Parts: sequence; C-alpha cells; structure tokens
Amino acid sequence: MATDTQTSRTVAEKFVERLGRQDPDGIQELFSEEIDWHVPGSDALPWTGRRTRREEVAPYFTTMWPHFAHGRSKVVLERFIVDGGDVVLLAVFTHTVAASGKEFTTPVAMHLAVEGGRIVRMHLYEDTLTVAAAFNAG
Repeated sequence: MATDTQTSRTVAEKFVERLGRQDPDGIQELFSEEIDWHVPGSDALPWTGRRTRREEVAPYFTTMWPHFAHGRSKVVLERFIVDGGDVVLLAVFTHTVAASGKEFTTPVAMHLAVEGGRIVRMHLYEDTLTVAAAFNAG
C-alpha cells in the first residue's frame, strides 16, 4: 500500500521536531518494528552502521549525543522534499566534539521512507571523512 505524501510529511515533521528536542524515545516510536537504517562512517564511532529493529533507534541517539558538546550543535534544514512515501531532508550540520572542542560542518541528506504511518528506512548521507577527522577516527 502506497503512503500518501501528506502522511509522509507529517511523520517526517514529527521526526524533525523530536530530533530537535533530543527525544530519543519519541523518535523511536515513529519507526516500524523492522527497519532499514544506515549511517555510514568509521567503525571507531559507535553510532555508525546498520540497524534493523525499532528498539535500536533510541540507543543510536543516546550513544551519539554525548559525543557532541551540549548546546553547540546547529542544524540548518535547507529542503524538505516529499514524494509519496519518500522524504528527503537536505541540511547542514555543525557539531562540536565534546572531548576535543573541535567543530566540524558537513552537508547532509537524509532519506526517510514511510509506510503505514511509520518510518521503515532512514539512510544518512554526510561527509563521513570530515566526521571521522573531527573525532580522529580512522
């Protein structure tokens, strides 16, 4: 069953809103039980990689967020593109590494797929080399 554009937009807006207030449990509840989640990057960064179950979503954020200096991240959402069940968010992320104070900026594209009112796919595309260099991860 195809998901209509308005449902996808509503789900994605909730995702962005909960992301902005750092609500990992609220984000997790937007996902389907089985998911296709991919955040490429260095194996040295514990939040990168694939996830396949809803219960892995909140731990992604609670693992990642402490590595960034609280209150020093900036997200500029440049575009929000919705076509049926597909949502693409184009943004620029600026974060500061908590351990070193090193700031980095990366353009980001995030592809969400919505089915039955739930997110079934989240693929993040960012400059993984810049992120790894900020953390001095190979």
